[in-house]
Amino acid sequence: MKKTEKATIINELVNIIGEYSHFYIADTQGLNAGSTSDLRRLCFNKEVKMMVVKNSLFQKAIEQSEKNIEGLDEALKGTSAVLFSNTGNLPAKLIKEFRKKATIPIFKGAFVEESVYIGESQLDTLSNIKSKEELLGDVIGLLQSPMKNVVSALQSGGSTISGILKTLEERK
Repeated sequence: MKKTEKATIINELVNIIGEYSHFYIADTQGLNAGSTSDLRRLCFNKEVKMMVVKNSLFQKAIEQSEKNIEGLDEALKGTSAVLFSNTGNLPAKLIKEFRKKATIPIFKGAFVEESVYIGESQLDTLSNIKSKEELLGDVIGLLQSPMKNVVSALQSGGSTISGILKTLEERK
């Protein structure tokens, strides 16, 4: 591969790293063509971008990106497929779902929520991380609960208060 081609690929990878806030590195070596196609289709349906990249080019793209991604060097060994997503736990759930049928892909590392995760043991942790949208939903639900109680108390007590006021008005 010529230097200009490598530079083009690195620039494209830097743009993709900037576009997506999370990425996972997995080993897909050993998947046959049909399984690879199924994995790509699953990624497409879940809005996850999957790319098979050369480790050295991806390492250079990481170094050129604006994100502080240190410690992923050990995950960039062997065959690497990178799964890009804007939802932190989605690729982990996708890998776990796909591995119900096969033992591959093998999780090698990830950059999620400004943190680096290395090793297969981290996959369960990553799949349980709540996304930003899920956390916002939880917070909104917690904030709405007391407000609903206050509103319902005011509504139920409102008829009682208005009845008392009418009674007092009639006495005058």
